[in-house]
Amino acid sequence: MSAIFKREFKAYFTTPIGYVFLALMMFAQGIGFTYMYSAGSTDVSYVFGNFFAFAAIFLLIPVLTMRTMSEDRRQKVDQVLITSPVSLYAIVLGKFFATLAIFMLGYTMTFVFQVIVAFQGVAVNWLIYVGNILGVAFIGSALIAMGVFISSLTESQLVAAIGSFAASIILYMMDYIADSIGNATVTKVVEMISFTGRYNTFAAGILDYSNAVFFLGFTAIFVFLTVRVLDKRRYS
Repeated sequence: MSAIFKREFKAYFTTPIGYVFLALMMFAQGIGFTYMYSAGSTDVSYVFGNFFAFAAIFLLIPVLTMRTMSEDRRQKVDQVLITSPVSLYAIVLGKFFATLAIFMLGYTMTFVFQVIVAFQGVAVNWLIYVGNILGVAFIGSALIAMGVFISSLTESQLVAAIGSFAASIILYMMDYIADSIGNATVTKVVEMISFTGRYNTFAAGILDYSNAVFFLGFTAIFVFLTVRVLDKRRYS
């Protein structure tokens, strides 16, 4: 798995994808930090939760995941991978963790922001910061696993990006859709599977294990489905 991880991680920096993603994420966080600091606030939730920064998770992850499986399939090297001695889970997890590492790398500046605030003599709520980091890690892992699965279904990066983008937008807008319907049953179901609602718990510094299990379960399901897609292709 480590060989797959290294290969995929390096691949993000042989193309502009990795650089563009990191630049956009840090730009979004810089905007949030600027407003937070100018207002004399230490609520780092704004850095993570302002519309641009949070929407970037759902909008930019499809760009990261679109090539994970589809590029190998397009270049006809996927058969070499899936028939190699490496297990299918190692292949999928190697690609998954490489993408997750790039995603979390985009949040390194948030720690720098916190240190800057602390050096100004302002009390920093590190529990809120850790909660937000865990929140984006969990929600990022779930969306990345889904994106890798969608990428395994096609050899077109564009189709993979559009499919992942559409699925991500549905998940992002789920709360708004439920509110517009106004049905109590629908609202209750949406609250149970709401990504934004479960993330907001972490953002408040509340480490709810049920939310962690939800995101990890969602991730595991799509990792399993991706392995099944590769397994089917191995014998086709």
